Amino acid sequence: MRPSLPLLLSSLLVTGAASADDLRERANAIFKPIPDKVTEVRGQKVSEDQAMLGHKLWFDPRLSSSHVISCNTCHNLSIGGSDNVPTSIGHGWQKGPRNSPTVLNAVFNAAQFWDGRAKDLQEQAKGPVQASVEMNSTPERVVATLKSIPEYAAEFKKAFPKDKDPVSFDNMAYALEAFEVSLTTPNSPFDRFLKGEDKALDDKQKQGLALFMDAGCSACHNGVNLGGQGYFPFGVVKKPGAEVLPAGDKGRFTVTNTASDEYVFRAAPLRNVALTPPYFHSGEVWELEQAVAIMGDSQLGRQLNQDEVSAITAFLRSVTGDQPQVAYPVLPASTATTPKPE
Repeated sequence: MRPSLPLLLSSLLVTGAASADDLRERANAIFKPIPDKVTEVRGQKVSEDQAMLGHKLWFDPRLSSSHVISCNTCHNLSIGGSDNVPTSIGHGWQKGPRNSPTVLNAVFNAAQFWDGRAKDLQEQAKGPVQASVEMNSTPERVVATLKSIPEYAAEFKKAFPKDKDPVSFDNMAYALEAFEVSLTTPNSPFDRFLKGEDKALDDKQKQGLALFMDAGCSACHNGVNLGGQGYFPFGVVKKPGAEVLPAGDKGRFTVTNTASDEYVFRAAPLRNVALTPPYFHSGEVWELEQAVAIMGDSQLGRQLNQDEVSAITAFLRSVTGDQPQVAYPVLPASTATTPKPE
């Protein structure tokens, strides 16, 4: 198969140290490396006590009414921060309406959820806890559960010393956010390339990076998280089939009630994308190569040939970074007054 002109140009672009420097300069104008550590959220320093409390809450299934589902159930930190199924299984074996986004590097997103309905991680943390299809609890039940456990009451008091009543639904969400900001994945081969390490990417990955920028992928997937910053129609040029773009899910329209937001979704962050199949909000595409081909056809209006798909996919595999090493915590025991599972 003859390589396409863009791929030939990409190949020429990345030969030699000077060309690698040119490619890096272009890339650094569009993307940024993941920092080694996030220490602030919305201008406030992350509290270690709050983060330690959030670590326990993340794994505690008692935040759900069934005592079965925790945050980690749908955002499993062992498999890329999602759950690797088309749509998550929630309360009473119900299936959620959309694929579970990864929580890794979510702190870098402009908003949370596929439709951006939560402005930050604190607000996002409240949603699944209350959703009937997910954890099916209430703020009152969560607070009653946490207050019934003396160890939690003491940890909330330590984490929020200025609050008269520190065990609150808001503080639960804030503690979860404080933990989640640590779930970043620095030091990917792509990040090392951006910082000056020429050999961090092989020739095919460099070709894929050049093509990713030249073909227009980076118009939506840019910044630290290679996405997560803006909202775009799925099917700018050509709508994919109903199995990939279900007619009943109108995306951001459900948030804004604006006709132009029908089938508009937040551009998916692409960090660690090789770890988080299946793809798209519908979770109906299992192969990364197929997802790349669909995006070329639907968003860019061009059928990428096999060489182009292979090169872009190789580049996308280079954005997998060091995974957070999170120990499973020992949780405090329930008491006689802890609400029983439903």
